[in-house]
Amino acid sequence: MFDVLVYLYENYWRPDACPGHRQLSRKLSAVGFENDEIQDALKWLDGLADNAGARADAQGLHSLRVYTEAERELLGNESIGFIGFLESAGVLPPAMREMVIDRATAIGSGPIALEDLKVIVLMVFWSLGEEPDALILDELFVDAEDRLIH
Repeated sequence: MFDVLVYLYENYWRPDACPGHRQLSRKLSAVGFENDEIQDALKWLDGLADNAGARADAQGLHSLRVYTEAERELLGNESIGFIGFLESAGVLPPAMREMVIDRATAIGSGPIALEDLKVIVLMVFWSLGEEPDALILDELFVDAEDRLIH
């Protein structure tokens, strides 16, 4: 499913640029994605669209997130730490954080791999028509082992 999401992020600059589900399914199938993978991604994207449409901008700029035991099991320490990093960097406001957590827990099994969480974060930005700044994109795309330290 994550390969489908990455493909959509790379090929459609925003959600409304995507064709309808039926045509998109055919395109994704033609590119070589399996039907189950396509259907899982489309269902996941529907949840993301619902979440983006109901986004609560009324949440304060400063909020404390307490994770439930189930969320901690599904997300894992590494993903929770990364979400905290994005929050402290000022790029993931509370409403977007909740969207990330919602879509991560929608996967249903955990702990979620950090690379998969990064795709989820990208898709949340994408669904809102926002693009993270270059440093955050670097953090989301480049593996820590591949970074050059000057």
